[in-house]
Amino acid sequence: MTTQQPAGVRPSWVDDELFPFESRFVELDGHVVHYVDEGSGPTLLMLHGNPTWSFVYRQVIVSLRDRFRCIALDYPGFGLSVAAPGYRYLPEEHAAVVGSFLDRLGLSQATLVAHDWGGPIGLHVAEQQPDKFERLVLANTWAWPMNGDLRAELASRLMGGPAGRELIRRFNLFVNALIPAGHKRRKPFPTEMAHYREALPTPERRQASAVLAGAIIGSRTFLTGVADRLRILEQLPTLILWADADIAFGDKERERWEAMLPNHTTALLHGVGHFLQSDAPQELSEAIRAWWTKPEHDPLTSAEKLLQPGGSCE
Repeated sequence: MTTQQPAGVRPSWVDDELFPFESRFVELDGHVVHYVDEGSGPTLLMLHGNPTWSFVYRQVIVSLRDRFRCIALDYPGFGLSVAAPGYRYLPEEHAAVVGSFLDRLGLSQATLVAHDWGGPIGLHVAEQQPDKFERLVLANTWAWPMNGDLRAELASRLMGGPAGRELIRRFNLFVNALIPAGHKRRKPFPTEMAHYREALPTPERRQASAVLAGAIIGSRTFLTGVADRLRILEQLPTLILWADADIAFGDKERERWEAMLPNHTTALLHGVGHFLQSDAPQELSEAIRAWWTKPEHDPLTSAEKLLQPGGSCE
């Protein structure tokens, strides 16, 4: 039987070889927020989606910490973070926590690395504090209302409705079904799956995942606001990292990003699933390195230019 670990303590089920980082904790507005802070150099602020946590970035952090300061946090209710009483797990609340986190750590000149829900959450923060961000890395994410998108509406209504929320809370459906389905290059190891299951061990703990499932269409006001303010960030150098075998996001979303962010470079990861950080961590890391070092006048716009076949940098 899984027991809830005390807030601010790294639980014994976290494997030091799979997650070879110091676990740090900071108290923010009554929440105890877990994060890792590895390496030195330009700051990469890595934000996860649903139902993952900073663990999903572990191999990317190992690959990049020799060149970058890699910071990855867990939203309250996810990973090793514990929410304050009364927290509703809404995306706007997660964004407020990330904003407080930036202030507490005194971060500036950061690059936002955002996946899935990390996109609208992180971009909201960047729009509110644009002086703290210099670049964007957007990986299979979105930042606008999905109402009208039949696939998104169906998924959100199904998983975010009463029956879906109960399946998530009772059977950890998002972890047990979505994480394996979101890997195409490889199958997650049982030890990896255990780290996602142990992070959401009880029906109460899985409420965070259930809320975000419904928020895809339920948080229209928040998403509309993020979309309306994207012009604040549109000139930032942006790397669009796109897994082309994603079950959630496809060419339509990628092309929308490319149209909205003129100062972009696109890197396609072929045959890679939704959780590209763990499905193709080396290719993702190499794409960030290649983009970071390319001359500003060289308008790379495709993975074929950014990456050599097999994922090696030019």
